[in-house]
Amino acid sequence: MKTLDPTELSIKADKICKRFGDFTAVKEISFEVEKGEIFGFLGANGAGKTTAMRMLCGLSVPTSGSATIAGFDVYKQTEQIKKHIGYMSQKFSLYEDLTVLENLEFFGGIYGLSRQQIADKSDQLIQTLGLQKEAKKLVGGLPLGWKQKLAFSTAVFHDPEIVFLDEPTGGVDPVTRRQFWDLIYEAAQRGITIFVTTHYMDEAEYCNRISMMVDGSISALGSPSELKNQFHTDNMDEVFYQLARAAKRGD
Repeated sequence: MKTLDPTELSIKADKICKRFGDFTAVKEISFEVEKGEIFGFLGANGAGKTTAMRMLCGLSVPTSGSATIAGFDVYKQTEQIKKHIGYMSQKFSLYEDLTVLENLEFFGGIYGLSRQQIADKSDQLIQTLGLQKEAKKLVGGLPLGWKQKLAFSTAVFHDPEIVFLDEPTGGVDPVTRRQFWDLIYEAAQRGITIFVTTHYMDEAEYCNRISMMVDGSISALGSPSELKNQFHTDNMDEVFYQLARAAKRGD
């Protein structure tokens, strides 16, 4: 892996490890993510990717190793990390008993935006997503695809340096998934770093680079084309299967 200029890094992890008693969930993983990069973080259930993501988000302290997120230390500056990142889970984290506008106002307030900033950003977002007629409707009544797009939009509402997406496209149809990735590309073009986990291997092709975890360790790291060349295949499914077959632990 090439060495990147530290000032151009959004994430730098150096041998970070997480142990729970005698069990090592994450085994001294090291990688770097450049600003504005779309970085795929893949692995089967039980591989350790969720534990690793929690450490990077400042939600769990590593047992050992070092890491900086948006320039902040994962041991000493977890609150600063939380202010400079966005997060979207598979369950979307929206309040279904609030309207679309109320959700935007709520998250904008959490992120410390002014009333005017919230109003301006909300108007722009409603127009971009084509939700003018739904702006005052409860989120619980929206189709799943619209909820997904709205959840992503709230995660980047405050223009974070990095947004963490944990299986964000689960349960939606292929067309909606592709539209969602258009939103990801637009965010990356604005300079937001995308850190995404997915179990759809066609989505791995959309990433600039991919890390694949097996049994708590990074077993492969590179661009989709590099990994396909390395494993002598023309598709990411086969790369994943070759690595997954070597796994010894599961859920």
